[in-house]
Amino acid sequence: MVLLAATKVDMTVFVVASVIVLSGAIGVVIARNPVHSALMLVMTLFGIAVLFVAQDAQFLAAVQVIVYAGAIVVLFLFVIMLLGVDREENLGLEELRAQRPVAFLLGVIALAEIILLGRGADWVSGASSVAGRSQTEAANVETLARSIFTRYLLAFEATSILLVIAVVGAVVLARRLSPSTPSREDQQ
Repeated sequence: MVLLAATKVDMTVFVVASVIVLSGAIGVVIARNPVHSALMLVMTLFGIAVLFVAQDAQFLAAVQVIVYAGAIVVLFLFVIMLLGVDREENLGLEELRAQRPVAFLLGVIALAEIILLGRGADWVSGASSVAGRSQTEAANVETLARSIFTRYLLAFEATSILLVIAVVGAVVLARRLSPSTPSREDQQ
């Protein structure tokens, strides 16, 4: 019924921002050049900021643009340029042969989890005041910690796993030797 209350301008903004977000997200995945992928990520983050403004969340939109599109993507671009991973690689030479099937299997498992958690669970719907008003005189940090480590534990853990994967990926990219750099065995 809320959909019927939306004006044509609201619907237009939502549709345009959604197209920008989806096309940017698809571009991040299918871009061959990491720099192009990072620029598509900026497009996605700006589209999300527009969706935040449409939801009357101006602070989140500003944080989205300043922190994510501004700082994080600039950091990504800096790392890409520093490590020199902007050149194309031969995808036929794959050191980890089981990497793609395992990634596909993990993607299917993650999709199944999302579907199972989305069925009938009110706490993942994004409804207003899901956690409710604080009834205790506890400090804000304690209340936030209790909420994060009980009700929102799955989202918290998923975020931590993504951060660990990002760190491992950065280490792997940083440790990759270029063809002109002698390996440790050659130096001894």
